[in-house]
Amino acid sequence: MAETFGVAGRQKNGEMNEPIITRSYPDPSVCRVGKDYYLVSSRFEHFPGVPIFHSRDLTDWVRIGTVPDRPPAGAVSAGGIYAPTLRHYDGRFWLVATRAQGGGNVLVSAEDPAGPWSAPTPLPGVPGIDPDLVWDEDGNCWCTYAGVEQVRIDPATGRILGTPTKLWSGSPGPEFPVAPHLYRIGEHWYLTVAEVGTERSHAISIARGPTVNGPFEPCPDNPILTDRGPEHPVRHAGHGDLVQAPDGAWWMVFLGMRSQGGTPGRHGLGRETFLAPVHWVDGWPVVGEPSAGPATPPRHTDVEPITDDFDESDLHPHWN
Repeated sequence: MAETFGVAGRQKNGEMNEPIITRSYPDPSVCRVGKDYYLVSSRFEHFPGVPIFHSRDLTDWVRIGTVPDRPPAGAVSAGGIYAPTLRHYDGRFWLVATRAQGGGNVLVSAEDPAGPWSAPTPLPGVPGIDPDLVWDEDGNCWCTYAGVEQVRIDPATGRILGTPTKLWSGSPGPEFPVAPHLYRIGEHWYLTVAEVGTERSHAISIARGPTVNGPFEPCPDNPILTDRGPEHPVRHAGHGDLVQAPDGAWWMVFLGMRSQGGTPGRHGLGRETFLAPVHWVDGWPVVGEPSAGPATPPRHTDVEPITDDFDESDLHPHWN
């Protein structure tokens, strides 16, 4: 294989180790529809829930909505929504996530990602956390979750259609694999997982197989992204999602921390959303250094100062 270097590798000239969305926006998930990118992240304890961002270049991100748009009764700290996955299929946007308070996974959908979104559909047959959604060539909807297990579901009702099966255990040695994502790319189905929690040595590994159900063979160069090894300004890197640009280029969004010393260290900005270029070697993705994006340095609108006179009936999306 060609020389590879991920987050643990050397700095590439001309690229940056800056997030594309600053401050606490962990567990990013991204999808593209035409020329438009949409991104969501976890919202562990901040109302109003999962933030939804829009971009045309993976660099400039504008928050366009939230799901849900109303707080749960009796919400508590860390009682929010974990690890959402955002996908587009059959003219609709689909978001599946873990609801920390009360437990369980839920599914919502919308024609417009800015809303309105449907009422949450519970997925009682889908245990665990970090659910993923994907549709196969026959239109079957599969939900894969931390473990890594998979079950076919009816997205309209939330009912499972079959028995959950184990897909892959991740790389030998690391802890419980989480945050699975499945993709059909070329002739293979690719399965990514996050490993070793969100601490130092966090990582992303990948496997591929002939069908959505596998069997899956691991990449010989796993993990494909990690902060293991030499000290790097981006730590705790993992929990990523792949997306292809209209020009055919591939990118990965993932969480990381700009921490200062110790473990977990001081990271007042929390887990932020980073972007890295991806190229393919021998049928496997190779993740490059964190980049500011394909165009210009990041200008996420939440960074810019705003003036709010509170003269509207609804709060501005900047407010959590």
